[in-house]
Amino acid sequence: MRTNVYGELIYSEQDICDYYLTEPNTTLRKILIDSEIKFSDELLLEHIPEFITYKDSNLSIEEFDRTNQNSWFIPDEYKNMDIAKFVLDQCRNESELQRAGQELLLYQERDMFILLKYLKYLVDTMRQHNIVWGVGRGSSVASFVLFLLGVHKINSLYYELEIEEFLK
Repeated sequence: MRTNVYGELIYSEQDICDYYLTEPNTTLRKILIDSEIKFSDELLLEHIPEFITYKDSNLSIEEFDRTNQNSWFIPDEYKNMDIAKFVLDQCRNESELQRAGQELLLYQERDMFILLKYLKYLVDTMRQHNIVWGVGRGSSVASFVLFLLGVHKINSLYYELEIEEFLK
C-alpha cells in the first residue's frame, strides 16, 4: 500500500487480497486502486462495490483540499450556519471582538469557513458523546477563534499569543 501526494491510500492487488484474508466478512465502501489492476475474482467484486481507479492528478494540493472539503459529511444545520456570527456572539468584550474579527477575516481570505463549521460540528459531537480531547497543542492554540469554538482550551488573548504563530 502506498500514499499519493494528497495522503490517500492506494491499494495494490496484493493489498486487497491480504485484507480479505484477514477480514473476510468486511465490505469496503470505496477504495482507490492502482490503475493497472484488473479483477476477475467475483468474490472480491461482491465485497468491494465501488472501485475508484487512481490516476495521478494535476490538481494542486489546495485544489484537492477544496474539492474534498465540499464532500465532508456535515449536517445541514452546521453547513448553513453563520459561523462568523456564532463566533462573534461568543465574545464578551471589545478586545475579544476585535481579535475574533481579525481572525475571521484571515479564515475568510483563505476560504476556510467550511473548516470552522466542521470543527464546530466535531466539537459538538464529541461533547454530546462525552469524548475527551486535548487541551490544545502546537500553533493552533494561537487561534482565538478555535478557542471560542471549543477546539482547544488555551485563551490566546490571555497568554498574548499572536495570530501569526498560528498562520506560520
